[in-house]
Amino acid sequence: MVDFKESPALYLIAGAVILFVLAQSLFFLVKAWQHGKELGIDKKKLKNAVTSSALFTVPSALSVLATVIALAPALGLVIPWVRLSVIGNLMYETTAAEAAMEAFGHQGGIAVPVTDPEVYAGVAWVMTLGICFSLVVLPFLAKPLNKKFLSAGKKEAEEAKADAENTAPADTKKKRNLGDFINKFATPAIFIGLIGAFIARAIIGAGKPETFGDGAGVLSIITLVVAVVVSILLEIFAKKLKLTWLEPFVMPIGMIIAMIAAIIFFNILPEDIAMLEWRG
Repeated sequence: MVDFKESPALYLIAGAVILFVLAQSLFFLVKAWQHGKELGIDKKKLKNAVTSSALFTVPSALSVLATVIALAPALGLVIPWVRLSVIGNLMYETTAAEAAMEAFGHQGGIAVPVTDPEVYAGVAWVMTLGICFSLVVLPFLAKPLNKKFLSAGKKEAEEAKADAENTAPADTKKKRNLGDFINKFATPAIFIGLIGAFIARAIIGAGKPETFGDGAGVLSIITLVVAVVVSILLEIFAKKLKLTWLEPFVMPIGMIIAMIAAIIFFNILPEDIAMLEWRG
């Protein structure tokens, strides 16, 4: 019997969605190329822009791959594949999926396969509708927020230049605006909060006693430590050698290596140690 999560109908729907996304991307690529030629931009520069843009997507592709791998045990390949092909990221998709599964009473989170079609459909709806909110809000907030960010960035550049010249810009005593607050405090705080939630779960997550892998334990700690160590080493390596192209790869590479480490340690450690979990 074919698993409903891997049915041919779902693959056909997913293929249609992804073909539409590819067609849309190709349409705007052609339009941008034509407009560049109308502006008199050299063909070599256009090729370099396309090449650099394509290379810039590689880190995102690695992150997408890692997210699909993380969600596949519970949701199969189709839903994660479609979600990440349209819009989404690791933090949002895994958080939304786990929250929906918990609400439906699914035990084991994303580590345990979803066997109820209703739960599967519910999780898919939560993941999809949740991210749609940003698409609705973005047209109204993107432009003013972008102005705030640009203003904050310009002010920081002026202050840095003034510090280098031992002078103070005329507006240093002016009140900080919303862009300054978002740029320096809100965005980092939100990101730290998201990361902190995942770290806390890996260390003291209670989980369900009857479900292996749902609670924090030896393997979750090993995975966390490997991910952190690899990320720190890659960051140091990138800064020391001034490899700016490596920086976007740090998180996805750290995740993938941590996943591989979890599999290796699960197979080489004694069973009673590998499966040891505590319940917060």
